[in-house]
Amino acid sequence: MALLSLEAIRDGVRTDPSLHFQNLDLARQAVLVLKLDESAFRAASFLDDRILSPQSLGRWTPIAELAPLMEPAAPRLPLHFIFHSGHVGSTLLSRLLDGVDGVLNLREPMPLRTLATAHGDIDAPHGLVGLEAWTSLLTLHLASWGRGFATTRQVIVKATSSAAQCAMPILSALPGARAVHLNLKPEPYLATLLAGENSHIDLRGHAPERMRRLARLAPSSSAPLHALSLGEIAAMTWAVESLTRHAAQGAHGERLLSVDFDSFLACAWSPTRFLEARVAGELSVDFDSFLSAPEDALREICAHFGLTASQAYFDGVARSPVLTRYSKAPEHAYSPDLRRQILAASRAQHATEISRGMRWLETAAAQSPALGALLSA
Repeated sequence: MALLSLEAIRDGVRTDPSLHFQNLDLARQAVLVLKLDESAFRAASFLDDRILSPQSLGRWTPIAELAPLMEPAAPRLPLHFIFHSGHVGSTLLSRLLDGVDGVLNLREPMPLRTLATAHGDIDAPHGLVGLEAWTSLLTLHLASWGRGFATTRQVIVKATSSAAQCAMPILSALPGARAVHLNLKPEPYLATLLAGENSHIDLRGHAPERMRRLARLAPSSSAPLHALSLGEIAAMTWAVESLTRHAAQGAHGERLLSVDFDSFLACAWSPTRFLEARVAGELSVDFDSFLSAPEDALREICAHFGLTASQAYFDGVARSPVLTRYSKAPEHAYSPDLRRQILAASRAQHATEISRGMRWLETAAAQSPALGALLSA
């Protein structure tokens, strides 16, 4: 990586979104400021280290030097968020919103992941930052995400799944911000998670933090993490992320819109299939304002975010090439049939683990009225 000049950062960082805060290192108390043009943001599925190359231009800058340069530390543009429980279509939604004029989408900025991890440890003796320092870091990064290019009117940050725990402090810090939270019903969620080739790494990697969060949100007599099977860990993941969403909705009401991904997908891929599945009871629909046409589904979300999209945009949603590609890796094709095949194969291969997970949820729900209500919804 080539070195970005300190002068360039000093001269432009407060207003120039191309000076992207790519990484946050709490140990060295520094931010990696990376030079990115607008097309790089649009192309990136993840704004993590995968966007780095030998040609990248960046510089680690001490937070103590960077923070004063961002004053006044507040988003210059309307700033909204997409939260999710993982593998539920958040990247697809973000890419569809790329088609709305004036919207800059930031997909999984890495500092938000770091802030989420630190947030879980704020009250712990081993926490690296206290509440005051964490809030200052959040404020700094909210200001960085709220910058825009010449044609940008609004910015939407698509968080990583572990960052949904930051929904409450983010919405509290930004009274004008709104958020969407994408989720799935338990059984299709378990089938989706267990279908992934590396799902065991992801599930176990995030499990300790999620188990600690679950203990705060819904204390129970669950078996310790090391005693849980992979299906039970997947179920615990659904439980804690659902409870986290529920708590954020309780605190911020209609500012956080819950969207069931199966409903959204059915609308986007096939209005006819959506109506058939809904009548047959095959889909769990908890976003009642979704109608039978894909443009109506996106219209609801755009209205929630206060986005002004053209009729041509809504008319073209059903024909969007985004719906035919795997959003996290657009070089791969994707389709409703392929998704159904993947889920069918997962249900066959992981039937035992899915059953274990569902039993774990039933047991946990019996001890937690809040979880019981979510499970029966």
